[in-house]
Amino acid sequence: MTTANLNPERATEAVEGRRTFISWITAGALVLSAGLMGIFNLIFLRPRVTYGPPSKFRVGKPDGYSSGAEVVFPAARVVVRRRGDEFAAISLVCTHLGCVVNPTDSGFDCPCHGSKYDSAGNVVAGPAPKRLSWYRIAQAPNGELEVDKRKEVDSGTYLEVKA
Repeated sequence: MTTANLNPERATEAVEGRRTFISWITAGALVLSAGLMGIFNLIFLRPRVTYGPPSKFRVGKPDGYSSGAEVVFPAARVVVRRRGDEFAAISLVCTHLGCVVNPTDSGFDCPCHGSKYDSAGNVVAGPAPKRLSWYRIAQAPNGELEVDKRKEVDSGTYLEVKA
């Protein structure tokens, strides 16, 4: 026989002690769960925004480009071309897997998978499924040229700038 069986008061105290201990453990677990749930809800509600480069950007004044010039903007992955008094913006992103193409004398070459484009961005060879994108280029009120990568235009579309 145990001592608890001999002394009923002591048995009641032991049961009460265990009940209190279990109550404290349960209450602690509930508070911890509620706290963690609150923290994770706050983390979930926090906006997950990553800001990339702007899709509309300025590339300088027209008189900064000599006739026949092609100026590459690596951060924007765009080349601005001047032909006489006309300007065009052509994407440097390969339409196959998104590699950055290199301008060459004959057009553009993709260093990753061998796609080749002519000077107008049309596919000449390789796995690329379509031509390079041409973007809308406009003249801002202050006279600078502005490229809008959200607006694609037809291949061969130039902006004519009057001197």
